[in-house]
Amino acid sequence: MLSLPTRSSLVVTGQTLIIGGIGAWIADILGAPIAVLTGPAALVSIAALLGVRTGIDDTVRNLTFLLIGVSIGSGVDTSATQSMLRWPLAFVVLGVMLWATLWLCSRVLERGFGMVRRSAYLAAAPGHLSFVVSLSSALDLDTTRIVVIQSVRLLALTLTVPVFALFMGYDLPQQIMLQGPDLAWHHLGILLALGLVAGFILDRFGLPAALLIGGMVASSIGHGTGLTPGVMHPSLTFLGLMTVGTLIGARFNGITRRALIQSLTAGLTATALTTSTSLLAALAVAWALEFEPAHVLVAFAPGGLETMIAMGLTIGADPGFVAACHVARLLFLTVLIPAFVGRIHRQ
Repeated sequence: MLSLPTRSSLVVTGQTLIIGGIGAWIADILGAPIAVLTGPAALVSIAALLGVRTGIDDTVRNLTFLLIGVSIGSGVDTSATQSMLRWPLAFVVLGVMLWATLWLCSRVLERGFGMVRRSAYLAAAPGHLSFVVSLSSALDLDTTRIVVIQSVRLLALTLTVPVFALFMGYDLPQQIMLQGPDLAWHHLGILLALGLVAGFILDRFGLPAALLIGGMVASSIGHGTGLTPGVMHPSLTFLGLMTVGTLIGARFNGITRRALIQSLTAGLTATALTTSTSLLAALAVAWALEFEPAHVLVAFAPGGLETMIAMGLTIGADPGFVAACHVARLLFLTVLIPAFVGRIHRQ
């Protein structure tokens, strides 16, 4: 999970983070919602498409996830326990929504954009990119086109979910940080160490974003018991969120403009369909469970576990609910994708 970064990877990482920081600064000047995420995602993706080498070292990425997890966990309170009794209904709706999304988007990609049905299923998957790429390679499908469509989906989600939240009447400031006294440095060190251990354990079980969730678990327990009061310093929270936004844009590194143009329309179409089904499901769950619609939308957003959990932090959503929904989404997809693709293979 963690390894010593090379000098070249650190140089590329530093260069990419500088571009991401400039993107956050520009977005903040322009008054963009959640500028710390949307600004870096937009500018780094543009830089990557222009041929600038971008990327974040894996160790830097994982440590950032750990930091973000600890920050998110500091927002957990006793209300999360009360809402847990209502989550099963959300999971049922989430499962049905994922099945409908896979079926609908794959048909559109197949009939409207000429994709082979198995490739269409993988391109339509709302998340679980590493799993999708592994299956695509094993089945000798059009992996490049699938990755481009998936990358377009993730970038579009990062830029459009805040717009949907604004449209739904949720007031999104440019930057939102948790309020409260600063977390003591020795408490921060303890939570990071415990989150690291928990992350390694979760990684052994194959759980996605293990360090992010490990940090959340350690911080939630520490804050829930009152042993580690306080919130992370705003500068550390800003650095973590900016790095997450930068990671999204860096996914376009190495993708040619020709490949992007060929798959851009397909990716935007798939994103529009998946976002629409997620929005309808989120509104239904929000009405049934009396949740904030914007909070459920972030939890049901079709992809970007780390990004949407971080975005949930910025809009004040229940971090446990958001994380649980996104982990459940990946578990559902682990079953649904092979089921869809396997059925075509048998036929």
